[in-house]
Amino acid sequence: MGNRAEKFSLSPPGFFPSINTIVLLAMPTLTDLPISVTPMPSHEQQAIVNSPTSRFGDRFFYLLALASAIAVVLLLLLVIGVQIRGSKLSFEAFGWSFLTTREWDPTPGSENYGALPFIYGTVVSSLLALVIAVPLSVGTAVFLTDLAPLKIRQPLVSIIEMLAAVPSVIWGLWGIFVMVPWLNSHLVPVLKSVLGFLPLFQGPCIGGSMLAGGMVIAIMILPIVTSVSREILRSVPDLQREAAYGLGATRWEVTRIAVLSYARRGLMGAAVLGLGRAVGETMAVTMVIGNVAQIKPSLFASGYTLASVIANVFAEASSDLQSSALFEIGLVLMGVTIIINIFALLLIKAFETPGSRRA
Repeated sequence: MGNRAEKFSLSPPGFFPSINTIVLLAMPTLTDLPISVTPMPSHEQQAIVNSPTSRFGDRFFYLLALASAIAVVLLLLLVIGVQIRGSKLSFEAFGWSFLTTREWDPTPGSENYGALPFIYGTVVSSLLALVIAVPLSVGTAVFLTDLAPLKIRQPLVSIIEMLAAVPSVIWGLWGIFVMVPWLNSHLVPVLKSVLGFLPLFQGPCIGGSMLAGGMVIAIMILPIVTSVSREILRSVPDLQREAAYGLGATRWEVTRIAVLSYARRGLMGAAVLGLGRAVGETMAVTMVIGNVAQIKPSLFASGYTLASVIANVFAEASSDLQSSALFEIGLVLMGVTIIINIFALLLIKAFETPGSRRA
């Protein structure tokens, strides 16, 4: 700094330094900067790192991690292979028409099997569950992320996560003895009186129904959709919110414009991930959906899902062809679930951007 000051003082009279000159004069020289020197490892440390024992440990850890990853892939391929081998007889007998046939007739001598009623029941009950669960999940996630006081935020998160630990059979029992009677005596008459002109809300509702199955699935996927949605909303950068507040937006406008619009792709991924979970639900759905292989437009009618027919019929299969048809239904269910989950993960990955993490 002293040398620079001397040079500046020797400037001719009337010389006015530029901004760049002033900045350079203000900058410290290299001799003024503190320099930290990282000590080189000693010969003993280098010998430990390069020892055969250390190299063997690294190699063993790498091979162990690689074997674990390969084992997961092999397990998935093994399950798919078993499903394909088991469904070979059914595919040879029915071909691709298995996916479009409505009949499920196990009568010896005239056996005919089709998966269309079960595919229909799975799709309708899963979509109904999404219609019910996604708005509740997103609303809960918004409240926990932006609106809830810090004192109650973590307790609410813990309660929601505890719902995921409730066994499926418990939800099924609750559905049989509490939800189904309440639906048939209270909700169904209201839906008929208000929306009875639509085919979805026509016909009698006795016992299990597609509506009951969809509501049970909605309750079961609520925790996972809420958790994923909350993580997505937490990853929205704070600059989005601050910019909206700076423009005079209200809290609702900030949530709608700056948060939900920014996170819509990730929230869609959360919904699709919930759909993948809903498609595979078995025990609770089996207990409340009615288990009748039919295709009817009314939500009050009984139905059947891919997972339910496997759980109900597989142990009582009367022939090799029927067992093979159930294996093929399992293959269809696995394929649908894998495709849905891959699509959901791609959506969530596409949303990931650098941003702040909110508590």
